[in-house]
Amino acid sequence: MSETDHKLTIANWAEEDRPREKLEALGPQALSNAELLAILIGSGSPGESAVDLMKRVLGDCNNNLNTLGKKSISDLTIPYKGMGPAKAITILAACELGKRRAAESPEKRRIISSSRAIYELMVPKMRDLYVEEAWAIYMNQRFQLIKEKCISRGGLTETAVDVRLIMKEALINNATVMALTHNHPSGTCRPSSDDENLTRRVKKACETMRIHMLDHVIVTDGDYYSFHDEGML
Repeated sequence: MSETDHKLTIANWAEEDRPREKLEALGPQALSNAELLAILIGSGSPGESAVDLMKRVLGDCNNNLNTLGKKSISDLTIPYKGMGPAKAITILAACELGKRRAAESPEKRRIISSSRAIYELMVPKMRDLYVEEAWAIYMNQRFQLIKEKCISRGGLTETAVDVRLIMKEALINNATVMALTHNHPSGTCRPSSDDENLTRRVKKACETMRIHMLDHVIVTDGDYYSFHDEGML
């Protein structure tokens, strides 16, 4: 690809390619229904772009997605050049998914607001491990769980854990609260000097990024140690 190609704006690209790039740049909410459907079918016909094809189909449905979802495969293939059975099936499958999503309640996120909650979340993953693993737990401002991610295996030292990656993951996931946790296969809960050093480093990074560090919890099979509860955080 030439340097000129790299400088092309969305307006210069082929029309059937624009919806994908527009979604990547601006998010799905910025696209029209026709543009979103054009992404699904991928292409139109030699004389008509995917976007224009879907504008025509939607126009015949009074621009109503519910009406579109009631169409049959033949309703979508016979009148429209460039709309084969595979494209029609893709559109109807997407409409059905939309109906099913509307009928479902939003998933309730788990609340992680205490050392006990951290322990109960992580002990199933850690109780049978023979080596140390360290995990970061990311939450929103309501202490609702966003995700948990393994950040180190095989020993918790200052060189084994990259604090920058921990904070990067927090920013990627829009987390405003985070916690650390790791296991001690030996069965003892007491923190080592490495555990204490890592806790200080991560807390300092959190303060710089204005992220609340909830706790650092050491997990064993049947017990745990909380830096927060012990006044160490």
